[in-house]
Amino acid sequence: MMMDSGEIRATLPHRYPFLLVDRIRELEAGRRIVGIKNVTANEPFFQGHFPDRPIMPGVLIIEAMAQVGGVLAFKSFPLVGRPVVYLTGVDNAKFRKPVVPGDQLRFEVEVLKRRPPFWKMQAKAYVESDLVCEAELTAMVTEEKSEHREP
Repeated sequence: MMMDSGEIRATLPHRYPFLLVDRIRELEAGRRIVGIKNVTANEPFFQGHFPDRPIMPGVLIIEAMAQVGGVLAFKSFPLVGRPVVYLTGVDNAKFRKPVVPGDQLRFEVEVLKRRPPFWKMQAKAYVESDLVCEAELTAMVTEEKSEHREP
């Protein structure tokens, strides 16, 4: 299954500038997913990270991998209400090479374990054939509650 940016926006609650997935190339429900992020010089984080040598922050690479994993979870077991995913853990994260403007990130995410509402996934990010980041991600997938909290 392939998904374009419109289908991704219909699936995830994230919006620009924090939606970090441009396309889904492959999706095997309940098993694995492959997503794409085109890294452009116009990304807002490059203004400060770093102006003279732009490098995509590692935490945003992790967030992008988590968003791809969220698409996999939502598409594997659709919820009736509005779905929301909370990243609950990041283990064994390794950053191997910098990601710079002009790179295309390819995220490969596989389910390691699922015990509702929790998911544990192995996520890897590549630029071409180079592994640039990897981590085990744990997330909780649930439905948004319509509670209103008073400040």
